[in-house]
Amino acid sequence: MKLTKKSWTGLLLIAATSLLQGCNSGDKSEASGVSQTLEKPITIEHELGTAVIKHRPQRVAALDMNEVDFLDQLNIPIAGMVKDYIPHYLSQYKDRDDIEDLGAIVQPNMERVHMMKPDLILMTPLHNAQYQELSEIAPTLHFDDSIEHHIEKVEVHLLTLGRIFDKEALAQEKVDHLEAHVKQVQELAQSRPEKALVVLHNNGSFRNLGPHSRYGFIFEELGVKPASSANEASLHGQPISSEFIQNADPDILYIVDRTAVMERQATIRPNDISNPLLRQTKAWKNGHVVFVDAHAWYIAASSPSAIEIMLDDIAKGYQEQSQI
Repeated sequence: MKLTKKSWTGLLLIAATSLLQGCNSGDKSEASGVSQTLEKPITIEHELGTAVIKHRPQRVAALDMNEVDFLDQLNIPIAGMVKDYIPHYLSQYKDRDDIEDLGAIVQPNMERVHMMKPDLILMTPLHNAQYQELSEIAPTLHFDDSIEHHIEKVEVHLLTLGRIFDKEALAQEKVDHLEAHVKQVQELAQSRPEKALVVLHNNGSFRNLGPHSRYGFIFEELGVKPASSANEASLHGQPISSEFIQNADPDILYIVDRTAVMERQATIRPNDISNPLLRQTKAWKNGHVVFVDAHAWYIAASSPSAIEIMLDDIAKGYQEQSQI
């Protein structure tokens, strides 16, 4: 899945039209926190507009946990971020008083964003309604996280930020590592006959998340075989009954516990599910039920750390789980 110039131009909703960049003030100015003027502005075109970056950003606002993870992966300081739901793998940012709390992922505090005076804002489709206001504060990058070419978009996201922050070598290193992990899971999934079902658990009810859902890349890109051919009503899947799961009779069942995230409690375990219909599935009988990392799957799912965790969870599905 090596990124080529062709994939950059054919796929990307976020494309850089200026590749030459540099600084007039050298490494000392970066170390001292002084903004560097780029020799050539970087122009990023995305789905909602265009961002022109004339200086190496020093005060970055991240409005989503995916964006926080991208910055963390590239060792880029964060000046402000939303802090309502911070996944465990980013817990080091939870109590950082030097990072401005910008409110909630779904509804950032716009007043705080204004007050922190960012020189770059990273947003996602959740914030489309605020884009115009955000872009008037500072250059704002909109990263598309839709299901088509999902993994490649994560890689391009890394490389784009790598160019902006002069971290291209590190970004490519992260991309190479992710590609190798993806290949391992692809080879595993494509070599096995098991069919899988991904369901979202919410206070005892379930939703099916198949090939056309937010987790569609699991089936479309990784090659996991779906246990159901039902079409989802939306990216968030469709409500299903226990009978639906029993009839699909998956060999592997992945359970994403939304309740654990939203109510800040421990992920459900096998003993918490007494539903006899679920226990009649091949997945349950054969010990191939995986209670996935809900933080990575539900809060994020579109950043390097989240994808790496999801890949590990997917691989677990093909192994017998001792807790079932």
